[in-house]
Amino acid sequence: MTGGAKREAESLNDSSKNHDDDDALKKKKKVEENIVVVTTMSNTNENKIDEDLHSRQLAVYGRESFRKLVGAKVLISGLNGLGAEVAKNVILAGVKKVTLSDDCDATMSDLASQFYLTEEDCGKNRAESCAAKLQELNPAVEVVTVMTKDVTEDVLLAHDVVVVCDSSLHSQQDCEKWDEILRKEKGKAFIKGDTKGVFGSVFCDFGDSFTVVDQDGEEPKTCIIASISNEHPALVTCTDDERVELEEGDLVTFSEVKGMNELNSIKEGVKIKSVKKHGFELDIDASKFSQYVGGGIATQVKLPKEMKFKSFVDSLKEPGEFLLSDFAKMERSPQIHLMFLTLEAWKSKNGGQLPQPGSDADAAAFVALAKDEVNAQYKSVEEVDEKLFATFAKTCRGDISPMAAMFGGIIGQEVVKACTGKFTPLNQFFYFDSCESLPEKLEEADLKPTGSRYDGQIQCFGQATQAIMEKQNVFLVGAGALGCEFIKNLALMGVSCGASGEGKLTITDDDIIEKSNLSRQFLFRDWDIKQPKSTCATNAAKKINSKLNVTALQNRVSPDTEEVFDDEFWGGLDVVVNALDNVNARLYVDSRCVYFEKPLLESGTLGTKCNTQMVVPHLTENYGASRDPPEKSAPMCTLHSFPHNIDHCLTWARSEFEGLFEKSPAEANAYLSKPDEYESNARANADASMRENVEKISQCLIHTRCATFQECINWARLRFQEYFHDRVAQLTFTFPEDAVTSTGNAFWSAPKRFPKPVIFSEKDDGHVNLLKAMAILKAELHGVTVGVPSAEVRGDEKAMNKIVVEMAAKVEVPVFVPKDGVKIETDPTKKEGDNDDNGMGGVEDDQIIDDLLTQLNNVRTSDLKGDAEYRLSVIEFEKDDDTNFHMECIAGLSNMRARNYDIAEVDKLQAKLIAGRIIPAIATTTAMATGLVCLELYKVIHKAPLESFRNTFANLALPLFAMAEPIAPKFQTYKDEKWSLWSRWIIEKDYTVRELLKYFEDKELECYSVSYGPALIYNAMFPRHKERMDQKLSELVQTVGKITFPAKRKHFDLIAATETTEGEDIDVPLISIVFR
Repeated sequence: MTGGAKREAESLNDSSKNHDDDDALKKKKKVEENIVVVTTMSNTNENKIDEDLHSRQLAVYGRESFRKLVGAKVLISGLNGLGAEVAKNVILAGVKKVTLSDDCDATMSDLASQFYLTEEDCGKNRAESCAAKLQELNPAVEVVTVMTKDVTEDVLLAHDVVVVCDSSLHSQQDCEKWDEILRKEKGKAFIKGDTKGVFGSVFCDFGDSFTVVDQDGEEPKTCIIASISNEHPALVTCTDDERVELEEGDLVTFSEVKGMNELNSIKEGVKIKSVKKHGFELDIDASKFSQYVGGGIATQVKLPKEMKFKSFVDSLKEPGEFLLSDFAKMERSPQIHLMFLTLEAWKSKNGGQLPQPGSDADAAAFVALAKDEVNAQYKSVEEVDEKLFATFAKTCRGDISPMAAMFGGIIGQEVVKACTGKFTPLNQFFYFDSCESLPEKLEEADLKPTGSRYDGQIQCFGQATQAIMEKQNVFLVGAGALGCEFIKNLALMGVSCGASGEGKLTITDDDIIEKSNLSRQFLFRDWDIKQPKSTCATNAAKKINSKLNVTALQNRVSPDTEEVFDDEFWGGLDVVVNALDNVNARLYVDSRCVYFEKPLLESGTLGTKCNTQMVVPHLTENYGASRDPPEKSAPMCTLHSFPHNIDHCLTWARSEFEGLFEKSPAEANAYLSKPDEYESNARANADASMRENVEKISQCLIHTRCATFQECINWARLRFQEYFHDRVAQLTFTFPEDAVTSTGNAFWSAPKRFPKPVIFSEKDDGHVNLLKAMAILKAELHGVTVGVPSAEVRGDEKAMNKIVVEMAAKVEVPVFVPKDGVKIETDPTKKEGDNDDNGMGGVEDDQIIDDLLTQLNNVRTSDLKGDAEYRLSVIEFEKDDDTNFHMECIAGLSNMRARNYDIAEVDKLQAKLIAGRIIPAIATTTAMATGLVCLELYKVIHKAPLESFRNTFANLALPLFAMAEPIAPKFQTYKDEKWSLWSRWIIEKDYTVRELLKYFEDKELECYSVSYGPALIYNAMFPRHKERMDQKLSELVQTVGKITFPAKRKHFDLIAATETTEGEDIDVPLISIVFR
């Protein structure tokens, strides 16, 4: 026990022994004073949130909720697998203090689900054994331990949330007592969670009155207004850019409405009566309002919600509605509610012991107890499901990692809700089972514990299943947030942990650890930053289970690494688990799994939402069979000239950043590395695209090359002027405020916003900070050292800004005069690069390219003195380094543009979330998702039928669970053959084209086209392709496709376009040619 933990335990023990009323009152008063002190401390630290560490959490919770969270104190009783999961998630979330309470010593059976216990901890107190490891997760959280017997009423009330995770520590009466104590004070919450084998339960009581400040965590919906009628009800018409997402009964407030100013002043909101595709009616009489002139934004009002919870004892008798998870189990929750009540009755009759694993006799007695006594008392169900109760009785001694992970995520999120009021709490019971994961037969001999670390799993799944688990060859793709949770679960389950190296887990991830990862990727620590994720995760997993046979790689899984992940590698796998964060990588892994007929367990998270999908050969469709629609992107003209929200400004800012500091310099370096070859290629391919590239090079090396920091400031100041004054002045000159379109409508109608130039001011910190960031980055790009302030000065904002202001004052800024005839793109269908001449007006591309190349050659041989080693320092955008000025630059560019168009500005964190395309992520959702997936892994191992598998969508914010059977693959039939996406027509010979066509003729099909990826190998329409008829397909693929097969490659796949003898097109499987 640590010193702090020991002192707290001694203090609590003293409190429990104190029988003097006056002393007891003093002690209680002291505890209450301590609560006040902690709250005060959290308030003083409001502005000390480590936003680099918690950026992904802040994207989910927001600053206000996060500040509440860092002041909260949580007591967790029971450090079994579930308790450890809850503690991990709560500590990563960043509460003020976590007290770990447990009277139990660790046993070998605990090791199947408790990842912070080892064989050496057996016989020692569970809480004390894992406290130090839990503390490592987040040094900002105080972690202490206390014996459960020393938890007094004062101790309970000194915490905001109390969580009970192990029913062996607490009887039903104990929980009722704790709950009643906590209900005495407003703002206290009681949560009880339990997992028994593949069955789990959660109960929440947040008191008689609990305020939910944000029910779903979604951003308020907004609409850009096109018109408002002077009627009752008033009809609001919105722009037709997007469909109205508001609902009847919503309240909306109005801003920026011109003319009908009365709406802007209704701060409490106006109720919506009915919603149409591009408009809605207001429950208000606008007949006497001023006439609508233009503009306006309607914003949804998100109202708080009051909830009332029943006590634990009352809820047991009248549980109310249960949260449903699986629509195939509509009547399951009341049955499981009765099961857990029956288990309490069983324990009271059997000295606290649970039914024996696999025992038919105990199962029969358990069913009888439920029917004859417990259901007669509680009247939970009309008829007891005897088979289900028998299954529960036979497996309830099991304690498995996937269930602990899943429920640890759910309960951890409920703790956050209780501390912050963010998201809708569970009301009040949630029950779940995964009986489909169990083996078909549950026999006492098979479920008998063996004295191993896997006994918690064996008592549920049996020794035979355990033996299979240990021999599995698994490929885990990704070692980030999902990957860390998967590695932990697999190690605890004994997957790939066979003796003598039987079974193997291969983990690959090409990423390194960043500070922001530490808030949810729990296997990593401060000292791992900048180290490979896969290596660090592997080392941590070996500490969880030293028997894990694991190999760590740093390779991206893609077509470029098929020499690493070759046919032999894929062929030797039993299952693939994806832990990826991008769709393209998922699709590639999916395609490999389909080809090699390997099960793929897929999952993903987004804030509080998660999705899991099971891809099982010949049973389900594959991941790529259905995709989300692509994200809608703003037209080029909107980003360049007509932004109307901050996302447009940030997208433009990041694009400019990448153009200035990455893409153009990279093009310049390509020229500098091989100037003669570049010039030759440019002259041979002299088109608009090549001209644009050469112009970028000339900008970098001729027009804006800097040698001193003053020149960097000059460049930044002139860029500021061009971006935020001159371009806007030209735009409003070309399209004045009263401009009309060719149809006579106002040009500056919604969603367009009429801009105004920004006048640079040395007194505006936003202006100065942007200049500073741009100049420092420009100096880095060109390797400038002359006049660059020291790192110490650059880190002193006041001193550095003073230097920037003084230097900026020396810059001569030309007076801008708008020009007639300047073309500004207004067509929303135009894409980047569609412009014809970029203002050069009819001058030939080849002449411009030739002139620029001549100038570049002169600079290279004179100014650069023929230095063959000279290169620009290309700057790739990195959002998570707070010292590199990248986000300062992007946020500054975005906010100045927002000022141009009178759009609300954002701070650096908000800019990072949007421009950095940060995916909101929290540990709770990740843990739940991986638990759900690992429950499906049992089904894969048992070769379960389709109806046993489940795909899941869940949203912990609501909360919502939607589980459904996966979709079966579509089958195609022709003549006597039947095939699906899982099918392959394998040809064990390197055919010629003629032989391949004959192969199809024998199937009564005519093949008229053959391709390898994008390369067209044969098409009957092209006469020249007749020359290929007698060439080997392997030769054609390599020559036409311009590839070389790796030495270990034994096959390649062709896509054939065919038609039946009746002339109807028919999709056939891929043709796999085994040529070696």
